[in-house]
Amino acid sequence: MSVVINSLPPMLRRTLTTLARTALLPVRGATLLYQAGRAHQHFFQPVLNGALGDQLAARHDPRTIALSFRRGGHDVPVAELGLSEARQKTVVFVHGLMGDELIWQTGFQDEAGGPLRYGPRLAAEAGCRPLYVRFNSGLHISENGRALSQLLTELVEAYPLAVGELVLVGHSMGGLIIRSAGYYGSEQLVVSSEQVPTKRKRPTKKLLTSHCSLLTEKAPWLAHVRSVFLLGVPHEGSYLEQNGLLVERLLQRINLFPTRFLSQAIARRSNGIKDLGQALLVDEDWQQPDDPALPRPRTLVPLLPGVRYHVLVGEWLRASLPQAVREYFGDGIVGAASGRGQLFDDETALPPGTAVRTARFGQQHHGGLLHHPEVYQYLKQWA
Repeated sequence: MSVVINSLPPMLRRTLTTLARTALLPVRGATLLYQAGRAHQHFFQPVLNGALGDQLAARHDPRTIALSFRRGGHDVPVAELGLSEARQKTVVFVHGLMGDELIWQTGFQDEAGGPLRYGPRLAAEAGCRPLYVRFNSGLHISENGRALSQLLTELVEAYPLAVGELVLVGHSMGGLIIRSAGYYGSEQLVVSSEQVPTKRKRPTKKLLTSHCSLLTEKAPWLAHVRSVFLLGVPHEGSYLEQNGLLVERLLQRINLFPTRFLSQAIARRSNGIKDLGQALLVDEDWQQPDDPALPRPRTLVPLLPGVRYHVLVGEWLRASLPQAVREYFGDGIVGAASGRGQLFDDETALPPGTAVRTARFGQQHHGGLLHHPEVYQYLKQWA
């Protein structure tokens, strides 16, 4: 066939070649679409949980994600992690909304494998032990924060000699969950029970009664934490969720059948997404009655003492654009001021021994912070 085509006049040969390529475009497009679908099929469950995860959990849907460590695409109980090397620096990665643990490990998931990302590279080049957490990002941030604190407690109690310095890395919502975990780890309540003999009228018998007291004790994992890296984290809330809430309430005010339908559909977004609007990290914040005229009261969650915080911020738009525009859009998802966080800018509010370092990455969008070469070099240098 190729001999026949090569024998044709050049113009006719080019015309036939172009027609053949055009005819094959749908096939090639379908092939690329199939490959992309296979590469990203692992995102279906995390996206579903991010959008409706609280509702899935409420009805005990089997597609509900449970917070756990992950290895090889499966949940791994702490007891089965098998950590053996003594006092090894352990880096725990926490993904963001609708993400999963693979965003820290590889890029495009085709048959040949994708480029290695932060976790495997730190293991190979810096000798760190990477651990990956997956969670239901549709639940309240505080619910995941409390669960993460418990998971880290189980980790250091199961492997007291293996876990050395603990480094926490969170992207977007994951960074808020790390901060919430620090809050609940610092406020951990321990119930102590003692069996106290109580005398009764008949001297030959004694009744043992339980005497309970509540003691405040910090979670043991906090003693291991030395560094926290917060990548593209909306510390002051997400303008996207704030705008979504505004649209929901505007449609409610119009109060026509189509707008009521749309507002009800928007209102079904998950509790995790709603918490992002004001970065609510504590149960009491979202439990407050919702007043449309006022923002919810927000608990100020302090930074942990003796910890080095690294705030990594992307700057998506070109420097030639107006400063106000660049500040508003930030990395395209998180505004610049929210990404920096007021608490991190206030040196007078830092606990003893706590340090904050802010790094900005120009021409970098929110998702790009997960695979940017300069971000990796920063992690490698400071982790």
